Amino acid sequence: MLDAIRSERRGFLRRLLTFSGAAAIPVAAQAQRAQAGADLEFLPAYARAQKYKSLKQSSYDRTGGNADRFQIAPGGTQELFNDNGPGIITHIWFTIAAQGLHHLKELVLRAYWDGASQPSVETPVGDFFGLNLAEYVIYESEYLGCSPGKSLNCYFAMPYRKSARMTVTNEGKTPVGAYYSNIDYLKPPSLPEEALYFHAQYRQMAPCPPTSNDWQTNGDANKLLNPDGKLNYVYAETRGRGQLLGVTLGVLQNQEFWMGEGDDMIFIDDESKPLIIGTGSEDYFLGSWNFGGRDGARAFAHRQYGAQFIALPERTGGRYLCYRFHGDNPVTFERYMKHTMEHGHANHRADNFYSCCYWYQDKPAERFPPLPPLADRIPRIHAVPGPGGAVTGG
Repeated sequence: MLDAIRSERRGFLRRLLTFSGAAAIPVAAQAQRAQAGADLEFLPAYARAQKYKSLKQSSYDRTGGNADRFQIAPGGTQELFNDNGPGIITHIWFTIAAQGLHHLKELVLRAYWDGASQPSVETPVGDFFGLNLAEYVIYESEYLGCSPGKSLNCYFAMPYRKSARMTVTNEGKTPVGAYYSNIDYLKPPSLPEEALYFHAQYRQMAPCPPTSNDWQTNGDANKLLNPDGKLNYVYAETRGRGQLLGVTLGVLQNQEFWMGEGDDMIFIDDESKPLIIGTGSEDYFLGSWNFGGRDGARAFAHRQYGAQFIALPERTGGRYLCYRFHGDNPVTFERYMKHTMEHGHANHRADNFYSCCYWYQDKPAERFPPLPPLADRIPRIHAVPGPGGAVTGG
């Protein structure tokens, strides 16, 4: 299975590069090349001649010294990447030394494709890398990971035709002493028509508004109905043609008991009702049975899914990090997509959700919802009704 997943990702990039020059090649030559490719199927792509140029943009010391880092003052913005296309960003690596305790929420990553005035990526750095609760956690997935030494890695392919620009802004009150960056990219002759633009959007709800406070256990909420998902937590909503690739989610509990049972509901080309409906949040993240329960929950991290961090499960103050990618079957849409999930069955719970959603689309984003203020992005327990609800904030 792992080999199949890796092969799928390699195939995606290979198709981008193969299609990029196909239109200019005569049909006979294309057929001849296809036959040669079939004959060499046993030979890995890395052992064949490629038609792109491999490049990197980094924070290296321009003087030739060893100060290979950016320094970012409070309120400052640092450009991390700038290129005229076509190109494909293939890998991002950051490591950060900052005074701010919550710098993973204070630093905001933005990316702009093809000269767009609005970013197609806008999210706190931590949430982008699956660290949605502003703490470092060591884990590995197919597209995102965090290694020892607080190093952050991303392997989403990010194609652009005309240009690409990436920045990070320090919204905190203290300076970032060292922001190390390495961004690997490749330059093909052109991109295929079907190449889509990468998007990543941050959202949060802290706390999620409950549909009922009349419950003592989660089972009491089973009487509630939620056929249309209108009050669900929203990961992202967009218009255009594209495909959903996945989400990362951080949950901070404001109440006792299991924070899950929220069905995933994805609206595809119809705003009135979800086309895809799952069976519970732990099922969506491809775990089960409360990830092991109040006394037996265990963290897990796999290529396409995981709950890489679990602390104080099913208690007020409990913390979860989860992720799910759809690399095996990206969820396609032609006109409209809204990815949602219940917070508890029929939205009866009032926990805090912090998420980043990833998708590809035929055009760069027009406008995202405003990013919440920094003070609201920092995870804190909130006073809410219900069993074990915190009686004081902070």
